[in-house]
Amino acid sequence: MVAKSLTPFCCVLLALVLARPAEAAAKPLQVALFVNGTLGDRSFFDSAALGLRRAHAELGMATKTVEAGADPTGWEGALTDLVDGGDYDVIVVGTYTLTPLVEKLAAGYPETKFIFFDGTVDYARCVCGNVYSVLFRQNEGGYLAGVLAARLASDHANARLGIIGGMDIPVVNDYAVGFQAGVRSVDPALVVMTQYANSFTDPATGKEIAKAEYGQGADIIFQIAGASGQGVIEAAAETGHYVIGVDSDQATIYQAASPDRAARIVTSVLKRVDNAVFRALTLASQGALPFGTAESLGLKQGAIGLADNRFTQAIVPAATMAEVRQVETAIEDGRLTVPSIY
Repeated sequence: MVAKSLTPFCCVLLALVLARPAEAAAKPLQVALFVNGTLGDRSFFDSAALGLRRAHAELGMATKTVEAGADPTGWEGALTDLVDGGDYDVIVVGTYTLTPLVEKLAAGYPETKFIFFDGTVDYARCVCGNVYSVLFRQNEGGYLAGVLAARLASDHANARLGIIGGMDIPVVNDYAVGFQAGVRSVDPALVVMTQYANSFTDPATGKEIAKAEYGQGADIIFQIAGASGQGVIEAAAETGHYVIGVDSDQATIYQAASPDRAARIVTSVLKRVDNAVFRALTLASQGALPFGTAESLGLKQGAIGLADNRFTQAIVPAATMAEVRQVETAIEDGRLTVPSIY
């Protein structure tokens, strides 16, 4: 009788014990996005935040975004405080400029996982087995934009093209190298002017440089300048010229509030930080993200693309866009290799 009375209790206890590992495995990750700037750039950081929102909505992850502001002197303290709090399983952080800080914190907080986007730590030098780095083949998107811009500009006598970068750094220049190669593949004689705003958060300077390039004959400017690029878009609308956006589909972002600006954005080179962040967090939740390594994602993986919206279709002839898509397929298939600074 004693044994019979204990049997149900033992079964319940055993069931609870067996259930605990499954419950623990199913616990959603606590994830924080650290922005070394502010949201609202309608570009890179907003795309990263979109990836985090998808992880919250589709994967049930608890998420938080920390905006550290434009002053670089405050970034180290803000990120250190975030990591030291110990409230998050994974810290999502970018970019190239924060490499030394991520390397330092990864070694000091080995239990915290880092997803480092648009840059990579030096795995041979640092203790970074808890860091997953994801790079983008932005040169591939730049190449497509160059082909498109050159086709459009070749319809105008004495046309030029322009590039305005946020800063003279490798990531920006990789876009530019791809763009210039795409232009040369169509018209080797077409002049491409290049200048830098020396900031990703200065729309006024971006606008000033853009007006100067338009004044020198630039038909289309490829802006690779973060929030500074908002000034380039303003200049395009005010002068009646065209611009190519970056990171996000900027025409669709502007269409409601500023349709006149949206109408001047030929296309945008999409750096799908949202897709890359969401992909990484999905793999992390499955225990399948290869921490301690770096990956490079491009057109083939859906991490890079070229926007094709109603504004694009109103500006770009269908035959030209079909040609661009053929070039895109050649890159994805490996039949065409795009130059890179890396």
